Amino acid sequence: MERTMEQKTQQKGKIISTRKLAVTGMLSAVAFILMYLEIPVPIMPSFVKFDFSDLPALIGAFALGPVWGVIIELVKNLLHLAVSQSMFIGELSNFILGGAFVLVSGLIYQRKKTKKNAFVAGLIGALAMGVISIFSNYFLVYPVYIKAYFDGSLETCLAMYNAICWEVADTGVGPHLFEIKSLMQALLIFNLPFTFIKGMISVGISMLVYKPLSKFIKG
Repeated sequence: MERTMEQKTQQKGKIISTRKLAVTGMLSAVAFILMYLEIPVPIMPSFVKFDFSDLPALIGAFALGPVWGVIIELVKNLLHLAVSQSMFIGELSNFILGGAFVLVSGLIYQRKKTKKNAFVAGLIGALAMGVISIFSNYFLVYPVYIKAYFDGSLETCLAMYNAICWEVADTGVGPHLFEIKSLMQALLIFNLPFTFIKGMISVGISMLVYKPLSKFIKG
């Protein structure tokens, strides 16, 4: 009797693991496709674009667990690397930030699986992603990117941020209040809010679609 129960438990575990792998593969594929639906952001340099590719990973982190969310982030970037021309810079940044986002969000959500806590988890995850973006961009991503695409000229990169400041002033929306003089200043004024808002958009959409999708994901 005990042996039969143990065998049933093992079989159930295998079925669950197989389903998790299948769902992870599906969500990774969707995330990979969403990486191509990039939207230019007027108040950001042209090399920074918005996409919804973190959304499937966030849903996976909520439904399957935080580790599975990180795996989805990894797989989608490995797939994108095969067809990308960013020399892994974009994929590395996307994985670092997306991985931090879904890991933190998933860990907090696992403690209390309610709609309210899902929002709180996503909010904290988006904040974590924003803060981590400052350090990952400053010490890793931007130095490599500037060397590869701006011939090592930080001034050329900062000029793109300053051009945005002048464009805002020219439209009459607001005055030209400041000049971007350092990379850290650019990251704090532009990239940090952008990264946080990007995360919160994924959180908002996940709040709308998670309940109907979770029934399919969990089986």
